[in-house]
Amino acid sequence: MTVGVVGLGIIGGSFARSVKAKTEHVVLGWNRSRSTLDYAADVGAIDAELTDENAAQCDLIIIALPPKALIDWVEDHARFLRKGCVVVDACGVKRSVAGALRPLSKEYGFVYVGGHPMAGKEVSGFSVSTDTLFSGASMILTPFEDTDPIIIEALRGFFISIGFGRVTVTDPDEHDRMIAYTSQLCHIASSAFIKSPTAQRHSGFTAGSFRDLTRVAKLDADLWTELFFLNSDYLAEELDAYIEHLSEYLAALRSENADEMRRLLREGSELKEKSRK
Repeated sequence: MTVGVVGLGIIGGSFARSVKAKTEHVVLGWNRSRSTLDYAADVGAIDAELTDENAAQCDLIIIALPPKALIDWVEDHARFLRKGCVVVDACGVKRSVAGALRPLSKEYGFVYVGGHPMAGKEVSGFSVSTDTLFSGASMILTPFEDTDPIIIEALRGFFISIGFGRVTVTDPDEHDRMIAYTSQLCHIASSAFIKSPTAQRHSGFTAGSFRDLTRVAKLDADLWTELFFLNSDYLAEELDAYIEHLSEYLAALRSENADEMRRLLREGSELKEKSRK
């Protein structure tokens, strides 16, 4: 099989490296930066550049670009893809991307299946990509109701073969609803937490809890702003609920209500245990 990877940052680069390390598939790569493309070829992450001339060779194309850039790439290159080629994106929102790519897939005959690898780091770029980034991670797929089940199963097998521990199949709306909580809210909470003046004097006073809570405060502001606003309805709901819960802890402190604080903490602990099941 020939796999095209569009966008060779940490996610796309890790896809390319994983496919080359764990399968016999041919990998063609595309990236805006020529230096990154050459670097990827030099280290063996790709076999050749993905071009308009060889795009029709691809059986599968994985696009790891921000939403707008992703849609622009497909609009510009869809006419070069062969009919039946499967296109999977790796974007953090699904409703807006699916809404744009669905009509293009019908017009040009490729098969679009939304995707989102639940893996990453607080750093970016091809230089930090690895062939182990997805080891044991969940790959989310958001096919349409009329997507051929055979294609979904083929994708499941492919992603498991390059290291994913599981493949979760859902729809674009449910994806965006869940990601607002499990990913986007976490980034906002981390960004807000690190803004305390105390954070600048923390040396010698931190352990794992501080590192865990602040890790994703380091992010690409342009990318995450785009993702937040494309999912603003669900994210605002989650942020409202989070602020409401935080206010309960603040009220208990200010009223010196130890019983209420214990209740809140026990409640959180019990919910954490339930979430493990």
